[in-house]
Amino acid sequence: MTALVTGSSRGIGAATAIELGQTGHTIAINYKSNREAAESVKSRILSCGGRAEIFQADISDPSDVNRLFSEIEQTLGGVDILINNAGTSHIGLIQDMTDDEVIKLTNVNLIGAMLCSKRAIKHMVRQKSGVIINISSMWGEVGASCEVVYSACKAGIIGFTKALAKELGPSGIRVNCVSPGLIDTDMNSELTKEDIASLCDDTPLLRIGTPHDVASVIAFLTSDDASFVTGQIVPVNGGYI
Repeated sequence: MTALVTGSSRGIGAATAIELGQTGHTIAINYKSNREAAESVKSRILSCGGRAEIFQADISDPSDVNRLFSEIEQTLGGVDILINNAGTSHIGLIQDMTDDEVIKLTNVNLIGAMLCSKRAIKHMVRQKSGVIINISSMWGEVGASCEVVYSACKAGIIGFTKALAKELGPSGIRVNCVSPGLIDTDMNSELTKEDIASLCDDTPLLRIGTPHDVASVIAFLTSDDASFVTGQIVPVNGGYI
């Protein structure tokens, strides 16, 4: 089966692409600007005997999304598994954000997942099967000060997941959401050592998560072992909430 992992040149997306590539899926690696990082992910997948191709696209741009899926369909066939992972963050008071920053954050973190899902569904409905996994955040569940827009977008992903699962269930398509806690990725590089230490202290497992911690849960949700699981929000947060 062909799996598209958006934003898969780094972090959770890269770990997920590699994990799925190792389990026999053909991987569509998506990146926006860092081709070199995407090539590194592809090399990891190929070294394990998997198959992967690279596709550039900005998933917040509707025309780019349509082009992305057309190129994947021409090269690999229809997308059977969609992992809506691409995202970006902004730390700061909402009143200090520009209107453009609010719109950009919303387009990448929420609208992009909707656009990709809308496009992927066409193929999935035709074959009466498919899997969509959306990546939210624990801040989408409880909210985070100085990450108001990000939190709102990730809360939207949770509502989107629950509603879409109900809409697509009769077509044999499963839709679930993974909600990570603090994960050791570039997105969290703005946090100070003190911030990270404080968050670790508040986490029952006393550490931050790794991209593989999240990727392994995503891989389970895409598998036949999760064939009766849909509309669920699965936390991967070390017990933080």
